[in-house]
Amino acid sequence: MNWVYLILAGVFEMIGVLMINKLHKDRNLMSIILLVAGFGLSFLFLSLAMKTLPMGTAYAVWTGIGASGGAVLGMIFYGESRNALRILFIAMVLGSAVGLKLVS
Repeated sequence: MNWVYLILAGVFEMIGVLMINKLHKDRNLMSIILLVAGFGLSFLFLSLAMKTLPMGTAYAVWTGIGASGGAVLGMIFYGESRNALRILFIAMVLGSAVGLKLVS
């Protein structure tokens, strides 16, 4: 269950990052609420996951999901570059997160 919490923490981190960009474009109350909720839930689920998972592994996987997910969402929603090298490096970050899961 702790790995599920960690994945949820990463997903909510992605939502928080997405809302930062949305807040820059649309300064409204809903953007602020979604930003705070995204990061708040991210930290909540990260803390639940860290009850049994090692701190280093949990933090590395959480930041990997958040960073690569944020980059992918930027490509999908904001037209950011989709060149092959960028996608390769995103895949490497995700591969590292999976590798940490396999050795934990």
